Amino acid sequence: MKDKVFGVLQRIGRSFMLPIAVLPVAGLLLGIGSSFTNETMIASYGLQGILGDGTILHGLLTVMSKAGSAIFDNLPLIFAAGVAIGMAKKEKEVAALSAVIAFFVMHVSINAMLTIDGQILADGTIAPDVLSGTIASMCGIQTLQMGVFGGIIVGLGVAALHNRFYKIELPNALSFFGGSRFVPIISTVVFVFVGILMFFIWPVVQNGIYALGSLVTGTGYVGTLIFGIIKRALIPFGLHHVFYLPFWQTAVGGTMEVAGQLVQGGQNIFFAQLADPTITHFSADATRYFSGEFIFMIFGLPGAALAMYRCAKPEKKKVAGGLLLSAALTSMFTGITEPLEFSFLFVAPMLFVVQVVLAGAAYMIAHMLNIAVGLTFSGGFLDLFLFGILQGNDKTSWLLIIPVGIVYFFLYYFIFKFLIKKFDLKTPGREDDDEETKLYTKADVNARKEAGAAAAAPNALSAMITRGLGGAANISDVDCCATRLRVTVNDADKVDETLLKQSGAAGVIRKGKGVQVIYGPRVSVIKSDLEEYLQDPVEIETPAVIEAKEEPETPVQTISEVFVSPLKGEAKLITETPDPTFAQKMMGDGIVIFPEAGDVYAPCDATIQFVFDTKHAIGMTSSEGIEILIHAGIDTVKLGGKGFKVLVENGQKVAKGDKLMEIDLEYIRANAPSDAVPLVFTNLGEHHLELLKLGQVVPGDELIRVK
Repeated sequence: MKDKVFGVLQRIGRSFMLPIAVLPVAGLLLGIGSSFTNETMIASYGLQGILGDGTILHGLLTVMSKAGSAIFDNLPLIFAAGVAIGMAKKEKEVAALSAVIAFFVMHVSINAMLTIDGQILADGTIAPDVLSGTIASMCGIQTLQMGVFGGIIVGLGVAALHNRFYKIELPNALSFFGGSRFVPIISTVVFVFVGILMFFIWPVVQNGIYALGSLVTGTGYVGTLIFGIIKRALIPFGLHHVFYLPFWQTAVGGTMEVAGQLVQGGQNIFFAQLADPTITHFSADATRYFSGEFIFMIFGLPGAALAMYRCAKPEKKKVAGGLLLSAALTSMFTGITEPLEFSFLFVAPMLFVVQVVLAGAAYMIAHMLNIAVGLTFSGGFLDLFLFGILQGNDKTSWLLIIPVGIVYFFLYYFIFKFLIKKFDLKTPGREDDDEETKLYTKADVNARKEAGAAAAAPNALSAMITRGLGGAANISDVDCCATRLRVTVNDADKVDETLLKQSGAAGVIRKGKGVQVIYGPRVSVIKSDLEEYLQDPVEIETPAVIEAKEEPETPVQTISEVFVSPLKGEAKLITETPDPTFAQKMMGDGIVIFPEAGDVYAPCDATIQFVFDTKHAIGMTSSEGIEILIHAGIDTVKLGGKGFKVLVENGQKVAKGDKLMEIDLEYIRANAPSDAVPLVFTNLGEHHLELLKLGQVVPGDELIRVK
């Protein structure tokens, strides 16, 4: 159990690497831009002519600040997609899209609950009795302040749903929604309820954090230590803002008279004193909520980064070094610590505990030593230079940061190095890469065989398809349309059509190096299984023929349903379709119409089962349960949706004669092999067709009877 939990934590840690990679650049942009556009700083140093509003430098720095803010302001969304990508087993792009959808759904659900509860008023403002900082705007949605933790919840939840359902097979009538298409659907439904649940749970967490803050101010140095520990411990949850802002900006952080004015909040007190020429030393009681950050952000965490680099595997030091160096520089110069902290937070939680304790102690040490350096953004060198060095040691005692910082550098370095080595912690450069680069052994193959029939069947089918296509090395590209597996092979002579048909294919079409294997609507799941198998094409014993499960015979249902022509044109036998897939009835029997007008209408009362992504095919089920496929043009999947305007959507009920789509016949004739429109019945079984009319037809003419 312990190993399983540890393995999951490692995977979560690795999933953070993608969003973390952009944080150093975002931190530099935001840190530099924010520091040099701060109005108080500009006024204090008389730099209005160089950096004041309207100057070129001010404009450039503002752009930099906003570019960095765009990333940090939307960090929860970025983490939602990043964690989903990292935790998804296959088809990661589907997981990312699903996570974005789920993220918005969750927060909109929370917003709706807040509105119903009266915490958000009708005009969109927050009710005055709501605790400050508990509600924030996320991507334009007023919601609970959940920070990065909200994104992580979404990422982990969607990844779990994705890994469970991305290969799900639904009944034929709903098969279009199967496979990876089901993931965003189930994610949407689930995260409506997650949002409602968070509405009840999260305020309890927020209120508890705010209550802890009131304990800090009245307990002196111990209170400062508690403040520092709590603030750093809340970083992963994004709740540190809720916790520290009252200390910085309200009377919770203290009240002091400066230049005859009563000022509340530690940061406000510092900047009021900064503008007062009579101040001989800034108040350490006011700056105790941030002065300690310079000690561990400039000195301590870079020591931790060096320790992780020194402990990295030799073959991974170059990659780890680049990541850790950029993160360390970001911490030193801007005070943005997330890139470093998130690199070990989940893969080595005990290191984060060490970081929290040492950082908390730094706040207390700075308070005890009367260090009073202010900040606008965070505890990096930029703020140290502006509000420590330039103000002079007499006012700030900033020189004491250096010896304490050096001690902290070595403390972090030796403690981190000892713990990493002692417990074999998987910090950057030490992670196991078996999942991506492992060469599987015979034991792994045997383990896969014993994994159960549920996994064996898809692998066996994929193995057979792979052999039929000439082996994994012969497969260049895999894709699918509504009914066909479309494969590009390197050598067409190696394709075994007999084996492919034994795999359950209704037919095989070969065009040079292009091979189309017709499986019907379940092809999207077959494609997903095949792509996963090709990532690790281990030989699996498969039967010569994959036999269908024997099912008891059921009497043929007696029906008689008439279908009318869906468009104007010339109706011909299906065998005259200029495509062997339809002409040879691989998909089923039917009729083909060579259109004279582009409007397509419903041939019967039906439910739309799927509209293919590229808009060229519509599947529907009649009121009697007959499945119909209308395929507009031949090989039109390659047009990417151009030339088609679909007027219906999945799940919509239509009546006979309702318009389904519009075809741009001129475009289709110019860009596709044929504009022929096959009307195919894909589940006739023991039923058969009676052709009622051939030749010239118009919409509404009785065309076919199924009985």
